[in-house]
Amino acid sequence: MPPAQTLKPPLKWAGGKRWLVPHLRPLWQPYQHRRYVEPFCGGLAVPLGLSPDHALLNDMNPHVVHFYRSVQRGLEMRDIQPINDSAQYYAYRQRFNDLIRADQAQTPEAAQLFYYLNRTGYNGLCRFNKRGEFNVPFGKYKTITYAPDFFNYRLSLARWTFTHGDFQQVELQRGDFVYADPPYDVPFVQYSAYGFSWHDQVRLAEWLTRHDGPVVVSNQATERILELYERLGYTLRCYDAPRRISCNGNRTPAIEVVASLNISGR
Repeated sequence: MPPAQTLKPPLKWAGGKRWLVPHLRPLWQPYQHRRYVEPFCGGLAVPLGLSPDHALLNDMNPHVVHFYRSVQRGLEMRDIQPINDSAQYYAYRQRFNDLIRADQAQTPEAAQLFYYLNRTGYNGLCRFNKRGEFNVPFGKYKTITYAPDFFNYRLSLARWTFTHGDFQQVELQRGDFVYADPPYDVPFVQYSAYGFSWHDQVRLAEWLTRHDGPVVVSNQATERILELYERLGYTLRCYDAPRRISCNGNRTPAIEVVASLNISGR
């Protein structure tokens, strides 16, 4: 198997953080013997890049977590035919939502459908309505490479524990290295059926201040995000981030803030 740091995330992910890994690695390296915890693991770009030996990876989206657990169990694309076709996409989207409504979203078929919809849908968006149904439109890519299996990921993911739920349900241990990448402070918050509000942004920032170990958080550098983390005593660094989604064709860099606590010498 190739080294974990060379593996690309198996899912497309809007706002993925592969570009940020070189900036995070110097913060992580002094603590790499510790357990790595990520309350919003999303597309797995950072743990695959940092390759911690032990990790607790949580996400509030149950379908993402089910996919990763299925990969740990040896998921293969056996039950569906992944085709880059609009009619096929909407038929599979309907089937996936039927499974959700029937409380069968934790099956191997559901994991395969989630992967297909993620690879084929618009710009790697992962969006659900308030009924919990996946509602991303067809992506219109010219070509798509679909993996027949995920065996290359099994060894890396076998070292890690995946959980699903609100970030405050994550059971932190003394000295854990925590990296949090919550949904951006932008109008689009429907990553899960429950959304992620400004109240949740504040709740996260305050919750992390109570942890005794190293903490790193990334977010879009909106004025109120900068004020929030500065007020709570975080050290702030800002970077130009590649803009991944734009409705008007604007590809200028967005500004990303990396806020940290309890990082020695920084």
